[in-house]
Amino acid sequence: MAAQKGSSGDPAYLAAALAVPGAAPDMRAALRDRLIALDGGFFDMGTRKSRFPEDFDAPRRKVRLSPFRISATACTNAEFARFARETGYRTVAEVEGWSYVFHLLLDDPARFPTSPAGLRWWRKVDGACWHAPEGQGSDITGRAAHPVVHVAWFDALAYCHWAGLALPSEAQWEFAARGGLARRKFPWGNEMTPGGAFAMNTWQGSFPDRNTAEDGFTGTAPVEAFAPNGFGLYNTCGNVWEWVRDLYAPRRPEGPFPLRDPQGPENGTGRVQRGGSYLCHESYCDRYHVHSRTRNDPDSSTGNTGFRVAAEDVS
Repeated sequence: MAAQKGSSGDPAYLAAALAVPGAAPDMRAALRDRLIALDGGFFDMGTRKSRFPEDFDAPRRKVRLSPFRISATACTNAEFARFARETGYRTVAEVEGWSYVFHLLLDDPARFPTSPAGLRWWRKVDGACWHAPEGQGSDITGRAAHPVVHVAWFDALAYCHWAGLALPSEAQWEFAARGGLARRKFPWGNEMTPGGAFAMNTWQGSFPDRNTAEDGFTGTAPVEAFAPNGFGLYNTCGNVWEWVRDLYAPRRPEGPFPLRDPQGPENGTGRVQRGGSYLCHESYCDRYHVHSRTRNDPDSSTGNTGFRVAAEDVS
């Protein structure tokens, strides 16, 4: 997880997100129609035992979800560009004038010596934002189908406000990410490389200085890279961390009955992110499982974080 900008989020960014005008009704309808409809139901959320107890993804608990809809992929650069073009919205990174970029994605990391404490692989890069992922002089040419990155939680909220959609709850996200499989580590089972083949975009080599890119990618992959899960969702493990709706906090004691449509705690320290990213590696951060989670501040932006959208199914 990269460093944060602030501790609780600037209320000005929340106001800016909620001030974004809504898309035309036909656009909203089209965006909603593209979502995958899921029936919901019971599932086991979390894992039996976590490598990272501070993540609170263990123990498992029974959850029951109402029907909902969710996007097959993370929001792409092309989709976010349309939103920005139609609304004039400026992301947190654009407003602040910088974001964090992974050092090996820079032509000359020495030009950007500022890193958060203990995280030398993240570099503060002036001009880095969603349409200039490596800073000034870079662009998203050839990456229209890649997930948008350098988006804060507030930016994802702004997109949802325009689209008439929402970020998925954490429970919705995990239910969908599992693709119908119960108590498995990945959307396809328990083997990280089923049949010896790579099934997601993570780190190979020695983190953080040598990436052999055996899976074919040194940074983000297209949102439809690799096979979809049983529900038709792509890249719910690896590629980019995905913002969800919930606040992050220690889990409260729970009774013996299933949780019904949990919405997360009422107060917390930042917002939850799910799924891991292209930087996850077993030597440092193997949070690339369907149960894995982390947190970040809602006004934090990095080069390995995006989002996907959802909606309640009222049809």
